[in-house]
Amino acid sequence: MPRFHCPAPLATGAEIELPPGAARHVQVLRQQPGDALTLFNGDGGEFDATVLKMGRSDVWVQVGAHHATEREAPRAVHLLAGITANERMDWLVEKATELGVASITPLVAERSVLKLKGERADKKIAHWQAVAVAACEQCGRNRVPVVHPAIDLTGWVRAQAPAATASGEAGAAQRLLLSLRTGTLPLQQAAAPAGPVLFLSGPEGGLSSAEEDLALQHGFAPVTLGARVLRAETAPLAALAALTLL
Repeated sequence: MPRFHCPAPLATGAEIELPPGAARHVQVLRQQPGDALTLFNGDGGEFDATVLKMGRSDVWVQVGAHHATEREAPRAVHLLAGITANERMDWLVEKATELGVASITPLVAERSVLKLKGERADKKIAHWQAVAVAACEQCGRNRVPVVHPAIDLTGWVRAQAPAATASGEAGAAQRLLLSLRTGTLPLQQAAAPAGPVLFLSGPEGGLSSAEEDLALQHGFAPVTLGARVLRAETAPLAALAALTLL
């Protein structure tokens, strides 16, 4: 059954107009009045719905029963991932969402090919958030991971300093850093058996020595994924799978 994200209050029995993106998808699928679909707004669970009428650009549905269905990962993993070039970041966001990532913070690292500022950064973040929404529609998740604004590591450390001593999940998360340094522990040995994790990885070429030193100074433990060197968009996904699927 088609699934659509509808970021609005949903209530059983209500008749609502779908947002433009969802409406276009319904029209592309050539759904007709009486056809069934599923709606979720990110607040938890999902709703049955039925198409009521189709306009040239608008679609109206009646909201049906709510189902308290969740398909989230058993632990929250937050990615702080170096921004990769071209469409690789799109791929990372899409697959991380499918694997159950709790949030993604694009990291503007020293070796990042793509540098984001101002309006261009805002557009990219909005685009990646839309990628995450589409991935949720496809994979069955009813909670959309937040794609945070892009930031460099120094700025992130400054912003997170108060959170580290608070009771919030991200502040209390175990901090792990993907590193090629000698003596680094395998991920599965270093990771706690449960609880939230913040996983930091770099862009193409990895993090600089200065960035790694900064991360280590702020509670990140260095880990490795093995003898093979994975691409920048593959490494955080491999870590995410290891932390959430086992």
